[in-house]
Amino acid sequence: MELAAFRDSLSKSAPPDGVGRLLGALWYDAKGDWVRAHEIVQDEEGRDAAWVHAYLHRKEGDQSNAGYWYRRAGKPVCKAPLEDEWESVVTALLLPAALP
Repeated sequence: MELAAFRDSLSKSAPPDGVGRLLGALWYDAKGDWVRAHEIVQDEEGRDAAWVHAYLHRKEGDQSNAGYWYRRAGKPVCKAPLEDEWESVVTALLLPAALP
């Protein structure tokens, strides 16, 4: 799936089949359901999950908590607009799905 198709799926009532929990969390976030997005990601492990978690706390305005999660993700604290970061995270998470 490409970013454009993922964005188009936001008109639907559920995330696309097979996108996984982290992309599902970002899908719910884009739909305005930050709480559901956070509930999904807080049960996930790994650097990608930490990156999504960092983004969500940055969006929430909790910069110190976001900083913790950026460190766990091995990423610098993002200074870009939130929409740009959302797009970067989604794009990065979609890439492995495109590989055989």
